[in-house]
Amino acid sequence: MTTPNAQQSSARSEPGMLHKTFRRMFMRQGVVSACEELGGRFRLITLEGPQLRGVAWVPGQKVQIAIGATFATRTYTPIEWDDFAGRTRILGYAHGDGPGSAWVRDAAVGDWYDIFGPRSSLDARVAAPLAVFGDETSIGLAYALQSDIPGRTVSCRFEAEHIDDAELAIDRLGLGQATIAARAEGDEHLVAMEAELPAFAAAGATFVLSGRAPAIQRLRQSLRKLAVPGARVMTKAYWAPGKSGLD
Repeated sequence: MTTPNAQQSSARSEPGMLHKTFRRMFMRQGVVSACEELGGRFRLITLEGPQLRGVAWVPGQKVQIAIGATFATRTYTPIEWDDFAGRTRILGYAHGDGPGSAWVRDAAVGDWYDIFGPRSSLDARVAAPLAVFGDETSIGLAYALQSDIPGRTVSCRFEAEHIDDAELAIDRLGLGQATIAARAEGDEHLVAMEAELPAFAAAGATFVLSGRAPAIQRLRQSLRKLAVPGARVMTKAYWAPGKSGLD
């Protein structure tokens, strides 16, 4: 494996001394070793390197990837981490024109990046069945959770702006028990999602609500009305309309 240098990658500009020191002390380096187009707006991006070996990772944890010469980073949820090989994969979704979406679209084999983490974000290490409600940005999380505890049931309900794109990603990852609802004006599609909550609650499921902040808030309120204990509800907003990204 070669070492990073300015000629190998145009993905980032040369940082200043303070930024170099911070990255050397707190961040790991990884090189993009593979990019798989899933069609539409999804890409599977593989990062690897010696500094990614021996890393303790829990499905649901996040990493922050430096995408510029400053401290600018974007947060992603790895779908898997091979600590022996020093390799991790991210399912990226380019849903706009921001820096994060640009990175998903433009990351290329041979590009080196600084990676902060993995760090705590959402810990669903419970034996109970999981009911995952989210959107396009939640598909990678659902895959990681499905692979976490053998035999545990993970049922997924996703909202999506582009159903065809989401179906391609779900099929590629082999996510079972997943359905997709087209995002509708006024969030009318959430009515059907809310109608499924009582059955999951009665079955003793732990709920994982992630993705779009307004949808999470609405489903959380519905679960409160069903008297689902807070210990059985986990939430993680990945984005909100009008905001560039949530950590």
